[in-house]
Amino acid sequence: MDDTDYRKLRQAISRAMWDLIPPLEDQIEETDWIPKDVLVPALREVNAFGLLIPEQYGGSGLTVSQYLPILADLSRVHGGLRGFVHAHNSSAHVFAMLAGEEQKDELLPLVATGHASFGMGITEPDHGTGADLGTTCLREGEDYRVNGQKWLTTNSDWVSHFIVFAKTDPDAGARGVSAVLVERDRPGLTIEPLPGTLGTRGLQHGHLTFRDVLVPAANRLGEEGQGLSLIERGMEVSRVFVAASSLGTAEQALALSVARANDRVTFGRPIGARQSIQRYLAEMAADVYALRTMLEDAAAKLDAGLRIPIEASACKLFGSEAVCRVTDRALLVFGGIGFTRKYPVERMLRDARANVVEEGPPTIQHFVIARTLLDGGALQGPSIFEPA
Repeated sequence: MDDTDYRKLRQAISRAMWDLIPPLEDQIEETDWIPKDVLVPALREVNAFGLLIPEQYGGSGLTVSQYLPILADLSRVHGGLRGFVHAHNSSAHVFAMLAGEEQKDELLPLVATGHASFGMGITEPDHGTGADLGTTCLREGEDYRVNGQKWLTTNSDWVSHFIVFAKTDPDAGARGVSAVLVERDRPGLTIEPLPGTLGTRGLQHGHLTFRDVLVPAANRLGEEGQGLSLIERGMEVSRVFVAASSLGTAEQALALSVARANDRVTFGRPIGARQSIQRYLAEMAADVYALRTMLEDAAAKLDAGLRIPIEASACKLFGSEAVCRVTDRALLVFGGIGFTRKYPVERMLRDARANVVEEGPPTIQHFVIARTLLDGGALQGPSIFEPA
C-alpha cells in the first residue's frame, strides 16, 4: 500500500472510532460489552479487519511499521476497542504465517472482511505455554482427536475458528507441539465466558474445553512438531504489537495531562506552573519518546525479516512499565477528580494494566532477554553505537 492510501486508511479508521466509541464509553464500562451490531459494520466500512492480510486475499497488506501507528490510534480511543481489533488482525497474521495455500484461499478473504475470525488457543489453566502444554491432539486415521482446555482466548464470543496449540506427540517434548484449526461449532467444544476484567472492558475472553473433538487432519497448520517454534516466532511480533498499544495509551494520557495542567487553575495560577506537575509531565514525555524510538527500531527490523527476541521482549517490558507510570502520573496531575469517571484517566490506568500481562508478564520478558544473551544472542542490525 502506498503512502497516500495508507494515510487515508489510517485517518478513516481513527475518525470512525473516535466518532463511535466515546459516546458509548459509559455503557461499555458499565456492561462490559461492546455492541458488535454497531462495531463490526463500522470496522468493515473502514477496512479495519484485513490490515495485516496480504492484498491478494483482499487485505491491506500493511507492514509492521504501518500497522503499529493504527494500533496506537485505537489504544488512544479505548483499550477494549484496541483489544477487539488487534486480536482479530494479529490472529489473522498468525494464520497467514502457518496456513497452506488452500487454507489461506478459503479463509483469508472472509477474515479480511470480518465474516470469519480466529481466536488463539495457547494459554491453559493448569499448564504453562510451552513444552508442558496439557492439551492433546492425537492422530486417528484422517482426523485428530483434541482433548484439553484453553483459556484467556480473546473474542471467544465472536470468532469462527480457534487456532489451537496442542501435543500431537506427548513424549516428544518441545518437538511434539503442533497447531490445528478448530471450528467453533465442532461437537465436543464448549466455550464459556471468563469473569470480567479490571480494564479493557467490553473485550470478551473465553474458557475452551475440548472433549474428544474430532477435526480433519487437513486442519493442521504447518507440519507436526512445529508448534512451539511457531509460538515463539508469533510472540516476537505480538510483543511489539502490545508495546505499540502501550504507546497509544501513554500518548493520550500525556496529551490529557498537558491540557489539564494548562486549564486547571489553583491559587491564581495554572497547576502546570508548579514544578511538581512539570516533573510529572517531563517524566511522562521521556517515557513516550523512549518507547516511540524503541518501536520504530523494532518495526524496521521485523519488516526486514530479522528475528528480534531481545528487542521484542524489551519493547514489551519497557512499554508495559512505561504506560503504567504515565497513566499513574496522569492520575496525579488530575488529582481527585481523575479518580472518578468524569475523565477517562481512571479507565486508561486500568486499561494499561492489561499490557503488563498480555503476551507474558515482566518475568517472562526478563527470562527471554537473559536467555537469548546467555546463549550468544545480541541486539540485531547495524547501529551508530556499535563499538569502534
